[in-house]
Amino acid sequence: MQFVQTKKGATLEAIIYPLLVIIVMWSIFLIDRNYSLDLYKYGVKPSTVEGLKGILFMPLIHGQRDFSHIINNSIPIFIFLSALIYFYREIAFYVVFFIWIGGGFLLWYMAANTQSYHIGMSGVIYGLFGFLFTSGMIRRYLPLQAISLFVAFLYGSMIWGVFPMEPGISWEGHLLGLAVGVIVAIAFRKKGPIAPKYRYEVEEELGIEPPDLEGEWLERRKRWEEQQQRQQENKRDVKEKEENQSSSNNIQVTYHYTKNRDENMNNHKTKKD
Repeated sequence: MQFVQTKKGATLEAIIYPLLVIIVMWSIFLIDRNYSLDLYKYGVKPSTVEGLKGILFMPLIHGQRDFSHIINNSIPIFIFLSALIYFYREIAFYVVFFIWIGGGFLLWYMAANTQSYHIGMSGVIYGLFGFLFTSGMIRRYLPLQAISLFVAFLYGSMIWGVFPMEPGISWEGHLLGLAVGVIVAIAFRKKGPIAPKYRYEVEEELGIEPPDLEGEWLERRKRWEEQQQRQQENKRDVKEKEENQSSSNNIQVTYHYTKNRDENMNNHKTKKD
């Protein structure tokens, strides 16, 4: 019962917390859109003191008139955050914190200052993608890899977003967020879910000698061949007995009749008379 309650609680958290993030994102977007607050100025402006505040606020701010920007970010952030909270419940907060702050700082420090502001949740999304996929590879945990690849497939431009292919897209934020996610996955490689182990792996860790399956198979095959050979010999013995018995039943007996002495003498007498 305790296990069921724990799984149920983890599932609720994996739904509620991502929804809260999305609600905050959309609330800020709608307020900015309706009141023209120009909140993009709270984004990251590289290499400027003014842009430092964007390290905290950049992921929550989206284009004031661009619905596609926030819509495209809402679905991936929900799925990635849900997967992170469900599978990495104990360290989920730390992972988001390091990706959020680390990606924003590297963007502020390393990106070229073109007098533009970097806004949006994409950097965090790429960071979570990098964390989940790298962590899944390190742990050989297929569910995490499958989730990451599934969202990457749905979010079609994700892979190409780390290259400067389209103007107006913060490819530096994508690339640096992805890099931070990979680094965090390596740093937390001993935390989080453990992939199920096969029996031979457990036995190897315990120092138990694995069974000689090939030797057992050869021994069974040898016994089977010996059994077949004995059956063949038994069949030959039965067949030989049957043949011997049939030949003894077919023996022909020839009787030679010999006249006794008296009959012979009588015959001689008769001839004399």
